[in-house]
Amino acid sequence: MNIKLSLIAAALAIASLTSCGGGKQPEGPVIEYIPGNFEQTDTLAGTGAVAAAPKIAGVYYTGYKYSSEKADHKGDVFDSRTSGEAFFFQLGGGRVIAGFDRGVTGMKVGGKRTVIIPQSQAYGANGHPAAGIGPNQGLVFDIELVSVQ
Repeated sequence: MNIKLSLIAAALAIASLTSCGGGKQPEGPVIEYIPGNFEQTDTLAGTGAVAAAPKIAGVYYTGYKYSSEKADHKGDVFDSRTSGEAFFFQLGGGRVIAGFDRGVTGMKVGGKRTVIIPQSQAYGANGHPAAGIGPNQGLVFDIELVSVQ
């Protein structure tokens, strides 16, 4: 008799859970903000000097928020410098996020590269609210190396 009551109670519990919709998935696309790994793709090979620490690199760039919804993972632009005076920084000097530094290292002047940066090599759990970058946000950069000093 106790077994029958247990089975009835279990059946009622299952029926009540399935009818309340507790297991329903949210509607709309699921947006993933964290790429799995650092990736780099040279889109144009340079022919000039090689960027290496502790040299000063001059770059043009466009920074995008990572989006898993887009084939190229380029979401909204959050920063860009594509003309005028280049952005200069010392490689290995800690002035930029680790993934950007890593992405420029090894490039040759005249080269262009796209890098996908996981949150661990970007702004991490704190994000960068002033730039509109949330916590654990992955990033994508298109980078052009214009000089090495």
